[in-house]
Amino acid sequence: MPLYDVFNGDADGICALQQWRLAHPAESVLITGVKRDIELVQRVTAKAGDEVAIFDIALEKNRSAVMQLLEAGARVIYFDHHYPGEIPQHENFTSIIDTSAEVCSSLLVNQYLNGRFSRWAVVGAFGDSLPRRAEQLAQSLDLSKAEIAQLQQLGECINYNGYGADLSDLHFPPQELCLMIRPYADPLTFIREEARVFAALVQGYESDLDQAMTLQPHLQEDALALYVLPDQPWARRVSGVFANLLAAQFPRRAHALLTEKSGGGYLVSVRAPEVDKQGADRLCLQFATGGGRKAAAGINHLPEDRLDDFVAALRQTFGRA
Repeated sequence: MPLYDVFNGDADGICALQQWRLAHPAESVLITGVKRDIELVQRVTAKAGDEVAIFDIALEKNRSAVMQLLEAGARVIYFDHHYPGEIPQHENFTSIIDTSAEVCSSLLVNQYLNGRFSRWAVVGAFGDSLPRRAEQLAQSLDLSKAEIAQLQQLGECINYNGYGADLSDLHFPPQELCLMIRPYADPLTFIREEARVFAALVQGYESDLDQAMTLQPHLQEDALALYVLPDQPWARRVSGVFANLLAAQFPRRAHALLTEKSGGGYLVSVRAPEVDKQGADRLCLQFATGGGRKAAAGINHLPEDRLDDFVAALRQTFGRA
């Protein structure tokens, strides 16, 4: 019977799926997209007896599609760490969902599989901006400092590759990158054997970040800062990693990155302060296309006439920090 793998196109989604398919080798239909493309379950056309595995996309945005799959007789397993809303209760539905700030989908799969492919979980955690958890897990695996640094770079670069308005912005479509990674049980082997792919990701990451570092904040206060990025592919690609870098450099400050969209409005990325990783989801859920998790969230479309409302909500959420 057909198998479907539905996953976020960022590092956490890809590394969560990588662990799952290493543990359960099988041909499957891959359904993914850019990082912000999360209403993916509706693309599945499963029937009774089919199996659907879902990684790192918010259940809240996919609940009706999940219910349709369950009503059709499909079996669904769901790994995620974003705000889920009401979780379905169904005999064919297995949910491993934890919204704690220091959790990501790769770590949830790693725990479920009893640590069988933990190095990929390290990559996913680094990519999802959880360096403390990633370091803890890496150190338990007796990796050298140089090896841990390589896994961190890989995670950050895979995550960077997922950002864009559409697939044309990305260096590698997530489905293609997933298949490149698939043969490798050890991410260090992937880095060595697929040196061309790894180099392309690193070079793109560094080039885009160099441009972002020239930007000045549009708004800066003790507790928060807001940056506006231009409507350019490099800006769309780098918005997430730039937000993570700012969060690490200024841990007591919240950050919002607004990337201009060609049709007007903004694509928004929000990071809560590193010292208190909560509030990003609460802020973004106040807007129609917002969602995410406590530490990091976003808004797919913020109309220009709601910018002042967003700034007010940003201050109300984080101004106390």
